[in-house]
Amino acid sequence: MKYIFFFLVCMINLVHAQDVDPNKRIQELGIELTELKAPIANYVKAVRSGNLLFLSGHIPDEVVGKKTRGKIGLQLTVDEGKEAAKITTIGLLSTLKYYAGDLKNVKRIVKVTGMLNADPAFTQHPTVMNGCSDLLVAVFGDAGRHARAAVGMSSLPLDAAIEIEMVVELK
Repeated sequence: MKYIFFFLVCMINLVHAQDVDPNKRIQELGIELTELKAPIANYVKAVRSGNLLFLSGHIPDEVVGKKTRGKIGLQLTVDEGKEAAKITTIGLLSTLKYYAGDLKNVKRIVKVTGMLNADPAFTQHPTVMNGCSDLLVAVFGDAGRHARAAVGMSSLPLDAAIEIEMVVELK
């Protein structure tokens, strides 16, 4: 009986995963995508090679009432770092939508790399990066599950708390 229940749960999850509309999920989550901003240096926001889209590193927008600048573990708490990761991911989703034409064109999120502006003694990098990973799974379902790296840096551009880059497979 236990195995039948497990099988049914897996089948329901499989059917549900195929029905995920990322545009609708973004609306349901109350997320507003932003306008595409020009890069701050000599690079492009994304490059497509075959069915892969490589998104350049994004830093969080400055949001009133949210801490997105400074070192995690010194000026920012773990929860503030997670929020900065979520804000950064909204920027990534905005760029992704622009380059993919529609978020329904995403087959899966392949790889996410998070670089944290962290105090040298800080060790909770994966917890902070869950702010990104949890949002991607909430938007794309199982197609949002990805390989990931979360590493500490001594500094980041504009004193950003985090920088995230992403590789996406398009349909």
